[in-house]
Amino acid sequence: MLQQTVVATVIPYYAKFLAAYPTIAALAAAPVDEILGMWAGLGYYARARNLHACAKQVAALGGFPETIEGLRSLPGIGPYTANAIGAIAFNLPVLPVDGNIERVAARIFALTDPIPAGKAVIAKAAEQFMADKAAQRAPGDFAQALFDIGATICTPRSPACGLCPWQVACRGQALGIAETLPVRAPKAERPHRVGVAYVLMDKAGEVLLLRRPPKGLLGGMLVLPETAPMPVKWRNVGEIQHVFTHFTLSLAVKRAVVAKLPSGVFSAPARTVPLPSVMRKALDAALNSLDD
Repeated sequence: MLQQTVVATVIPYYAKFLAAYPTIAALAAAPVDEILGMWAGLGYYARARNLHACAKQVAALGGFPETIEGLRSLPGIGPYTANAIGAIAFNLPVLPVDGNIERVAARIFALTDPIPAGKAVIAKAAEQFMADKAAQRAPGDFAQALFDIGATICTPRSPACGLCPWQVACRGQALGIAETLPVRAPKAERPHRVGVAYVLMDKAGEVLLLRRPPKGLLGGMLVLPETAPMPVKWRNVGEIQHVFTHFTLSLAVKRAVVAKLPSGVFSAPARTVPLPSVMRKALDAALNSLDD
């Protein structure tokens, strides 16, 4: 959940998720649609599908693999996550390079390669940390200590260099460039897309929804139709804006209320159905217009 999402947003989801699925077996046995519903609002829904697939595979294996190669074979587990599990859970001598460790390494070694292209160079340099006796003795504790140095001392802005245990060895500090590292390549402006969200409701407050294909944007999630689901009088009720990682989106929201939804369609209570944030914005715009 913490990949691409901040702690404050994750905490309530994490608590709810663990209460619903306290074991790997419970998570593996749950329907994927239920898990996606629990995940609604967190974004990056491929994470939820991969988490479910991973739980099923781990349950089938009878436990987690205890090698990096075995961990990497699980759905959704890449180099960072495999190293984090390996170091923290199984005491393997590997280093999970997250953004904090990346920043510490860039400053310690005064690496000026712009990221994201320079990530591989920084990760390679960070491997030198594993020569430390503490890293060899307790790699999990060492990794978490590095996370904490990056989060609390070697911060993105105004690093507390005077408190850093590696201040003397820091080339970035010696050169007076620590705060400028790592260098980030200029971000390209996000492209802007437009679309329409059709909110078709019945008198009982049910809304017609579609299920997105498993792959791609909002994969597997319930969404509002983007084309008119039936020929009725549609009312324009406003426009919502949403920012995705790689683009921004404007959705014109159109609403219609009918006595009864067509047969054979999926519907759910409009006010409580778990939806991705962008769809919830659009649906709320339609609900708020009902009093107009």
